[in-house]
Amino acid sequence: MEHKWLDWAKRIQSLSQAGLEYSKDMYDIERFAELRKISAEIMKEYTKTKDFQTIEQLFLNETGYQTPKVDVRGVVFQNGNILLVKEKQDGLWSLPGGWADIGLTPSENAVKEIREESGLETKARELISVWNRSSHPHPPSAYEVYKIFIECEIIGGRVKGGMETLDAGFFSENSLPPLSVGRITHSQLQVLFAYERGELKDVLFD
Repeated sequence: MEHKWLDWAKRIQSLSQAGLEYSKDMYDIERFAELRKISAEIMKEYTKTKDFQTIEQLFLNETGYQTPKVDVRGVVFQNGNILLVKEKQDGLWSLPGGWADIGLTPSENAVKEIREESGLETKARELISVWNRSSHPHPPSAYEVYKIFIECEIIGGRVKGGMETLDAGFFSENSLPPLSVGRITHSQLQVLFAYERGELKDVLFD
């Protein structure tokens, strides 16, 4: 129940956005616009954000029928250790990845993010999981997100930081650095290490 208000705000925003997309009646459009504004006001109130314009830009910046965003993460193992990158944004560690770019397949996105954030050249090998962010212990988010994890194999390059990262390196399951839990959680990494050990046979989802 702690973040139930966030679920309500996102549902109101989603319904109002769909209404604005498909409604023809000017009065219905006005009502849906007001509902969308209310959803942003809920976000402002419960997140204690003073700048309402910031909330509007974050929460109300899309048009058309609302669907989940897609976050693609590249999973690279070497000698039983996993590749992590240190994010410039918060100084914490995550798998290389981010929002999927239009025009690229999921595997192409994973390979691109690994190259840009860690300096390694890779090729995609296998889909590990497709997870709904809200079903995992991430901090609350204004967005609904599907997280795609793809195992990739090193074929070249060298480990280094990138435009959005301060550093990159390989870590064992028992010596993980402080994680950027908005991007990756300890429990998700535990699953990925289990995958590397061959304990998982099927693609994970939800």
